[in-house]
Amino acid sequence: MSTQPVVAAVDGSDDSLRALEWAVDAARRRAAPLRVVHVRQYAAWGQPEVLAAGPPAPEEDPVLDLVRARLAGRTGLPAVEFVALDGAPGALLPELGTTAQLLVLGSRGRGGFASLLLGSNSLAAARDAECPVVVVPRPGRGAGTGTDRPAGTDEAGPFVVVGLNVDSPDEATLAHAFDEAALRDARLRIVAAYPWPPQTWMLPGEMPAPQIDRGAVEHESRTLARGCLAPHRERHPEVVTELLVLPGDAAGHLVAASENAELVVVGRHRRRLLAPARMMGSVTQAVLLHAAGPVAVVPPAPPEE
Repeated sequence: MSTQPVVAAVDGSDDSLRALEWAVDAARRRAAPLRVVHVRQYAAWGQPEVLAAGPPAPEEDPVLDLVRARLAGRTGLPAVEFVALDGAPGALLPELGTTAQLLVLGSRGRGGFASLLLGSNSLAAARDAECPVVVVPRPGRGAGTGTDRPAGTDEAGPFVVVGLNVDSPDEATLAHAFDEAALRDARLRIVAAYPWPPQTWMLPGEMPAPQIDRGAVEHESRTLARGCLAPHRERHPEVVTELLVLPGDAAGHLVAASENAELVVVGRHRRRLLAPARMMGSVTQAVLLHAAGPVAVVPPAPPEE
């Protein structure tokens, strides 16, 4: 088990305190230390007309004092370290991932518009951090999404959900999902979506493409998915898996599967030659915005030499 800490980013908001509780549980399961970090933004780094007050003394941090009081007297806590940093949260939060095995934060902090589903700092951390980032949403967000639970699923007992792209599987994402399911003694539900109906484009005078058999596409997708999962099932034979091969929108299926899930695990796009900036992808961003429960965004494994 890694000795790197689980990092919880807090700012005193209810969202960050929910994320703190999730991080405490994650650190316990991993037998890892917990690092509670408050990034304080002050005038030297922000716009003077927005925040003119100077930073307090290093030992004075009411947000960390709130967390200390919240955790005081609890039994079975992991080793806890409290850290206050001064700077821009959107820049400093992703940097915390360089020395962490997991970074946990709420979907929104104190700033921004109340109607936002995902704050800019949470988005920056999920997009840029070098470790997996767990974003814990507000309770009840899954209600009224208009999505239905995938057919043929069994809700008995805890389960973790992971998205699988059979055309370009992300081994880091699958490994993290299997690890989480093992830590939680939970089933793992793998959602592999294939595009349907297929999009066809014809130039004037071209003949229409042959009719595509949906059953054959589903069979091929299932075969590819089983091949992707084989090494991870071998590494974690204790994890019970449930493979769902579904037509249509991957994001919609993952959001539907998130209802009552312990965690939804999604990957982040690998940097490309013509797109060197870090990107999350439309499916990952949609899941972050609409999933009913916590979402783990896993950075891609470094390319092999």
